[in-house]
Amino acid sequence: MAGVALCEPCRLYNLLNQHRRLPRLAEPRYLCLLDARTQREYDESHIITARRIEESPTGEYLVPDSEELGCVRYCVVYDCETSSLDCCDFEEEEKEEDAEEGTAVHYARSLQQFTRHPVLILRGGYKRFSACYHFLRTQKILWMPQELDNFQLYPVEILPAKLYMGNFKQACDQQIQKDLKIKAQVNISEQPTTLFAEGGKYLHISVPDSLEANLFSSFATVCHFIDDQLDCGAVLVFSSLGISRSSTVTMAYLMHSCQFSLKRAWDYVLKCKMNMRPHRGFVKQLSDWEAQIYGTTITDISEPNY
Repeated sequence: MAGVALCEPCRLYNLLNQHRRLPRLAEPRYLCLLDARTQREYDESHIITARRIEESPTGEYLVPDSEELGCVRYCVVYDCETSSLDCCDFEEEEKEEDAEEGTAVHYARSLQQFTRHPVLILRGGYKRFSACYHFLRTQKILWMPQELDNFQLYPVEILPAKLYMGNFKQACDQQIQKDLKIKAQVNISEQPTTLFAEGGKYLHISVPDSLEANLFSSFATVCHFIDDQLDCGAVLVFSSLGISRSSTVTMAYLMHSCQFSLKRAWDYVLKCKMNMRPHRGFVKQLSDWEAQIYGTTITDISEPNY
């Protein structure tokens, strides 16, 4: 069996905001998001693109198309506020008090026999997710393919409610700035943006996305700027497409301020944004940054993954 695992709200947020050429939500085998709450709760509001889990007349959960589940990359289940996988070990009176907490776990266990990957259970359920990402709540049930193709994507979340990474278009979207409470921006594209909220802090490092470009000399400036601004609110790091330059300085920040090695920073950012890809020149500069911080090279960047 594939098993079950807890999924932090920020991970589901990032799964919802992935893209390749189009938003990944438009891919039929990418994400199956299932709501295990009551019909009334689901109708009142649910997470975008979620389907409600159906029950049989006898109260048993109905499994979605098993062939579909066998192909889907991410299957996420949520209820009201599940926070643990240990609900089955509670005493009977605790089960009665926290009956809703176990719904997602029980349903996830019934699905794991059909999936290739672990079934993910949203930690804190709908209650916690909607408190963090109220703008991803909806009453909409049916999504047409064209709607998913044009789905409004948000910057990915690197540090919960603190650090985000995105592209130039997202940086110019005032609703996104408001929803994420962005108080500072780090622009790593050549083009300046003029639509940032009045009073927000702004750092522009104009660097081309080329093998000859030098980002290394700006790493310290960016890291100190982000550290200074995080106490005031969230910071958005962005470049033209949000793939190469922005991910480079984001990794540099994690190495500087969170004591990550280059490998750990790489794996972390890749999990947040699956199509991030600094070019080889920036990878070498990150390796030099790692050596400067720690006094030695820790990560072997000759591996094919780099």
